[in-house]
Amino acid sequence: MSVAIVLAVVAFVALRQAHGFSALEAPTAAERWVAGTARDLAMPSAAKSAPNPVADSPEVLSEAGEHWADHCASCHANNGDGDTQMGKHSYPPAPDMRGVETQSKSDGELFFIIQNGVRMSGMPGWAVAGHEDDSWKLVRFIRHLPHLTAQEELDMQKLNPKSPDELEEEQQEKDFLNGARSNESKPHVH
Repeated sequence: MSVAIVLAVVAFVALRQAHGFSALEAPTAAERWVAGTARDLAMPSAAKSAPNPVADSPEVLSEAGEHWADHCASCHANNGDGDTQMGKHSYPPAPDMRGVETQSKSDGELFFIIQNGVRMSGMPGWAVAGHEDDSWKLVRFIRHLPHLTAQEELDMQKLNPKSPDELEEEQQEKDFLNGARSNESKPHVH
């Protein structure tokens, strides 16, 4: 090991000892480089060149959009910008899927990441035998994210998972709009 590497490691450890590690901090350039290099080294070369066997179509985009809204948007947001509570507070934060870093990856690379996840990040692997087409459809949708319309994003909001409190609030709003009386105005029956 060269002296420069040893000194760099010692300096890094000393800095981190003084400030600690926090998922709230932005990853440093060195951390981004190490993570990207490790991700690239972990990916088989055959995965990088794998073509997407699923043809692009409005039906594929619609199906993948529904899947994205229900499974992916909690971290990546409906529009793919990663600006969600989960996405912003992951370490590293969820990437902007519309950006060059993601869009410049091959379809095979995106598929591999969806299927296998990314170690030491918040991205889990979603491989389920026999359901590879679902991941390939998501690759098509990721390619579509830079062109997502406001209407598509609005339609996706209806498909996002909701907490019990959100479901209750929606039901109360529906009841109110349908003329149902609230609990406070209902006569008490003894």
